[in-house]
Amino acid sequence: MKFALNFSDLLPYWNVILAGLIFTIVLTAVSTVAGVALGTACAWARTFGPKWAGAIVRGYVEVIRNTPFIVQLFFIFFGLPALGVKLDETTAAFLTMVINLGAYSAEIIRAGIKAVPPGHIEAGDSLAMTRFEIFRHIVLKQAFQKVYPALSSQIIIVMLGSSVVSQISAEDLTYAANFVQSRNFRAFEVYVVAALLYLLLAIVARFILRGVGRLAFPKG
Repeated sequence: MKFALNFSDLLPYWNVILAGLIFTIVLTAVSTVAGVALGTACAWARTFGPKWAGAIVRGYVEVIRNTPFIVQLFFIFFGLPALGVKLDETTAAFLTMVINLGAYSAEIIRAGIKAVPPGHIEAGDSLAMTRFEIFRHIVLKQAFQKVYPALSSQIIIVMLGSSVVSQISAEDLTYAANFVQSRNFRAFEVYVVAALLYLLLAIVARFILRGVGRLAFPKG
């Protein structure tokens, strides 16, 4: 059996692949901002918030961390309509990514908060700062600095896991690859290109995150 590589068959579909690539980038960027914001709020609730808020967050984190991402996605897209909540595939993809990253980043940021020396928090108390002011001005930056590498890795993991959203026809890079191979049957070439693009995305994202980290937390 002979097999000849033929990447030229992909050229008529370059716009489909490019659109999928852009969707994946936007999905990751928006989900990262919203997910980390959600995770920060949850970490605050677990460490400084009222007990009832901490209990709710604990339940949310346990559910998300102990269920597959694809099940979470299917629940939001296929399950919620049974309760009268209908979301299109794009909204469902964004919402699931935010909820998933929010849970994981909450625990990562909480670990950073616990690593802040208690004396720094006591200093804030001695200055009559509120718990929110202590969290915002003293704790938060130190916590992010301590866990930034772990948080960056989690963002990369979530970005690569976003390929699952193609299962509900959200038009990301994997959806584009599936679409192209169903038209020209050049599955080997299509998925080689898709894999290389994901690899490139991961490298670029890591480079950007490292740069952001150096700007936010310059070594003194």
